[in-house]
Amino acid sequence: MANSAQARKRARQAEKRRQLNSSQRSAMRTTVKAVLKAVNAGDKEQAQAAFTKASSALDKAAGKGLVHKNLAARGKSRLNARVRAMA
Repeated sequence: MANSAQARKRARQAEKRRQLNSSQRSAMRTTVKAVLKAVNAGDKEQAQAAFTKASSALDKAAGKGLVHKNLAARGKSRLNARVRAMA
């Protein structure tokens, strides 16, 4: 347990940031799942629209440090490959 006022404040800040990061990471994952759902359903237009949103969400998450930039790039690449394979 934090003993000093400074340590207590840092614990409060860390908890607040943890919850915010968790929420943002969950939202990012939801957008990725929307692309996969559209691909599995065979709806190309919806998949492309969802891919645009997911791509943006991955870039924002990487910019904020929620995920590594290579993870975001890899995710976008794999999603794009799935969407393009829906010929």
